[in-house]
Amino acid sequence: DRYQAEDAMELIDVDYEPLPVVINPEAAMQPGAVQVHEDAPINQAFHWVVAGGDADAAFSSAEVVVRDTIIHPKLIPNAIETRSAVASWLAPMGELTLWNNTQNPHICRFLTSVVTGIPEHKIRVIAPEVGGGFGSKAPVYPGEMITAFCAMKLGRPVKWTETRSENYQATLHGRDHVQHVEMAATRDGKITGLRTVVYAGMGAYLSLASTGIPTILHGLMYSGAYDIPNIKGDIYGVFTTTTPVDLYRGAGRPEATFLLERLMDLLANELGMDPVDLRRRNLIPKFDDGHDVVVGLTYDSGDYEVALDMALNHINYQQLRQDQEHGRGHGHYMGIGVTTYVELCGLGPSQVAGAVGFGGGLWESATIRFYPTGKVNVFIGTSPHGQGEETTFAQIVSDELGVPVEDVEVIHGDTDITPMGWGTYGSRGTAVGGPAVALASRKLRDKGKALAAHLLEAAEEDIEYEDGKFFVRGSPDQSKTIQDIALMANMAWNMPEGMEPGFEATTFYDPPNFTYPFGTHVAVVDVDPDNGHIELQRYVAVDDCGRQINPVIVAGQVHGGVAQGTGPALWEGAVYDENGQLLTGSMLDYPVPRAHMLPDIETLSTETPSPHNPLGVKGIGETGTIASTVTVYNAVMDALKPLGVTKLDMPLTSEKVWQAIQQAKGA
Repeated sequence: DRYQAEDAMELIDVDYEPLPVVINPEAAMQPGAVQVHEDAPINQAFHWVVAGGDADAAFSSAEVVVRDTIIHPKLIPNAIETRSAVASWLAPMGELTLWNNTQNPHICRFLTSVVTGIPEHKIRVIAPEVGGGFGSKAPVYPGEMITAFCAMKLGRPVKWTETRSENYQATLHGRDHVQHVEMAATRDGKITGLRTVVYAGMGAYLSLASTGIPTILHGLMYSGAYDIPNIKGDIYGVFTTTTPVDLYRGAGRPEATFLLERLMDLLANELGMDPVDLRRRNLIPKFDDGHDVVVGLTYDSGDYEVALDMALNHINYQQLRQDQEHGRGHGHYMGIGVTTYVELCGLGPSQVAGAVGFGGGLWESATIRFYPTGKVNVFIGTSPHGQGEETTFAQIVSDELGVPVEDVEVIHGDTDITPMGWGTYGSRGTAVGGPAVALASRKLRDKGKALAAHLLEAAEEDIEYEDGKFFVRGSPDQSKTIQDIALMANMAWNMPEGMEPGFEATTFYDPPNFTYPFGTHVAVVDVDPDNGHIELQRYVAVDDCGRQINPVIVAGQVHGGVAQGTGPALWEGAVYDENGQLLTGSMLDYPVPRAHMLPDIETLSTETPSPHNPLGVKGIGETGTIASTVTVYNAVMDALKPLGVTKLDMPLTSEKVWQAIQQAKGA
C-alpha cells in the first residue's frame, strides 16, 4: 500500500546536485542569466508581435503618456480534486483503459496513443465526475502515462493519486507576467496608442496551450472595449526553472484586461478626469453584427455603454464618490474600482487553430438518440467538470424538441461511447458544444417533420412543430408527439421511401469565429491605514454572455470567477526562495479566498446575442476572473491615493499595504 511504499522510500539515500535557478521571467532574458535549455538562447521560447496602426508615431505625437510596470504573480489552480489515474491493461486484446480526471478525454486518448504506441482505437479514456480543473487538467501529464506503463508492465490495474503538495509543485501554474506598458492620449482624454513589452513565464517546459496564452489569448485582447487606433505589443515567452505555466481560468485575458484598466486609471488621474468619464469617452459604440479592431479581430456584437450604465446605476456611483470625499475628511479611506472588459472565448474555428500552431482542432460534436420510449440520451465530446453543462445541454434539447428536461440524460467523458470533441476550457463548452447539441436537435426535428407528414398523410411543408408536437397547419388535432415519432422511427413499420430507421442525429460544429462576452464590474473597498487591512465591501458584476440558457448557472459561474480573480489581487501568489524551492507549497502557505473573505456578489446581466452561432451564446465561465483582479486592485489603489501610495505589486496583502503607507508618511 501507499504507506509501505513511503516507508521503502525512506530507505533510499539520494544525492542531489543543486542546479542554478532563474525564477523571474524578465531576469531570465538578461545577459548572463542561467540558461534553462542549451538550445534556447537567453531563455527565449518565442517572441510574438501584435500590431495595428502606427503605435510609435502615436507616442511621438502624444500629448500625454502614462506608464507602468505590472507584475502578475504565478498562481496555483487549487482544484478541489488533485490529479489521479487508474490504468488497466488487457494484454490478450492489447487494450488500455485509463480512468482519470482530465478535462479533455479525447485529447488524452490521442496523446496516450502517441506516447505509448498503442493504437488509438485500443485505448479507452474515462473521465467521470471530475472535481474541478480551471484549465490545469487540460494537458496530459507524465503521471498518467507512468500509471499506464506500470499497468502494462505489471499486468494488473495500477492507481496513482497526486498529493496536495505534489499538486502544488507539479500541476501547471498560471499567469507569471512582467509587463512594461504605456498608453498615449490627447489632453481631452482620447486614447491614441498602446505599447507593451511583456515577459511571460513559461516555466521549465512548454505545455499544451502555453504558447497561445500570452499571444492569441492575451495580445489579441489589447483593444479591450475601447477604440484604440494604434497598438504594438512585444511578447516574449521565457523559460524559467519553475513549474510550467499553462491554462488557468482566464488564461491571458485577465492579464490583458489588467494592463488596459490600470492604464485607464493612471491616465484619468493624470488628466484629472473621473475614471468612468475616461472610459465612456473611449468605448466602442454599439454594434450588432461585427466590429473590426486594430489588432485584427472582428468582435461579434456589443453594447458596452449599456453594461457600464447598469453597473453604475446599480451601485449608485455618484453617491459613492460623494461618500468617498466626505469619508476622506474623517480618516475613512474607501476606494472604488471600475472595469469595462471584453473577452475572447468560444475557442474555434479550427482553421485559426491550425494557422497559429495549436496542433489540434477546435470543433465540437453531439449525438442525440431517442429511444422507443421517448427518453433521450445526448452524447457530447466536451467534458464538463463543474460548469453545469449537463443541465445546460439538457435544457437546449428540451427547448429545441419540446421534451421534458427530466427525460434527457447527457453522457460525457467516455471516449468509447461519445463522439470526438476537443474538451472543456476557454469558456467554449456552451459556446461551441451548445450549438452542436442544438443543430443535432434540429436535424431530428427535420426528420420528425418528414415522418410526421408521411404518417399524417400531409405535405411536409404543411407540417408545423410546436411544444413537442408535429401537426398539420390549420388542423392542430391532426398531430403526432415527438415521442410518437420516436417510437415509429425506431420500429420502422411505416416509413417514407428512402428514410433510414432510428431516431438519432450527430452534428459536428466548427464555429466561424470566436465569441466576445463583455461587461462592467465595480468594487468598493475600505482600507484601514493603521494596519493595512482591506475589506471588500461590495462587488457588482454586470456581464453579457449573449443568450442565457440557465441564468442560475450564469450567476454561479460569475460568483466563482470573481472569488478566484480576487485571490491574486489581495492574497495569492506562488513564492520561491533564492534556491528555487517553492515556499508556498501547501494550503497552509498559499492563501486562497474563502467565503467569509468576500461580500455577496451582486450579479446583473444584459443579453446581446452573438450572430456567430445558432444559439446566440457567448460564454461565461471566465468573465469573473478576467474583470475582478484589476477591479479590486484599482479600488485599493484608489483608496490609498490620498495616503500618497501610488505603486504596489500584487498581491496587496495587509502587511504590504501597511508598509507602503508608512513609507509614504516618511516621504
